[in-house]
Amino acid sequence: MKKITYVTGNWAKIASAKQALEPIGYEIDNIKMETPEIQADDVTEVAKYSAKWAAEKLNVPVIKNDTGLFLKNYNGFPGAYMKYIDETLGVEGILKLMDGVKNREAYLKEAIAYCKPGCEPVVFEGITNGKIALESAGEYGWGVIDHIFIPEGENKTLGYFPDKERWNFWSLDSYKKLVEYLEKKEK
Repeated sequence: MKKITYVTGNWAKIASAKQALEPIGYEIDNIKMETPEIQADDVTEVAKYSAKWAAEKLNVPVIKNDTGLFLKNYNGFPGAYMKYIDETLGVEGILKLMDGVKNREAYLKEAIAYCKPGCEPVVFEGITNGKIALESAGEYGWGVIDHIFIPEGENKTLGYFPDKERWNFWSLDSYKKLVEYLEKKEK
């Protein structure tokens, strides 16, 4: 069985990777470590850079993910700058920015970068469509996304769903694309 190290401490990301990759013969372990996060407009570039850095540092194949919240009315802002927005504006700042805005469409873009030492990373993307709530709501989760993002087809924010349910709303497209890649290129 081949092994891939997921550079994350997030149990839901690890569970998603195991669910997708173990059936095709990959063991997933993880390490929680800080990686350099470049300033880039796209989560894809951030994930690529972090994955390459981690693969070289750990000398093992890795996956690293980055996620951003993209507001359609603001040309995709804050996008890859979610961490900074979370630390500065927070939930109330995003809601104030959206005050009076009729088009509340938004999406979460997840980029998963797979990288082996000495190689260039390959990135797989997934989109979770939804909208921004009128107010912060829900008792679960953390950060800006969970308390204001309503996934498509739902009428409540992610913050209403406990951890074991909340991650099920995220698109698994990035993992499916990674599986397809590994089945074709790595076998």
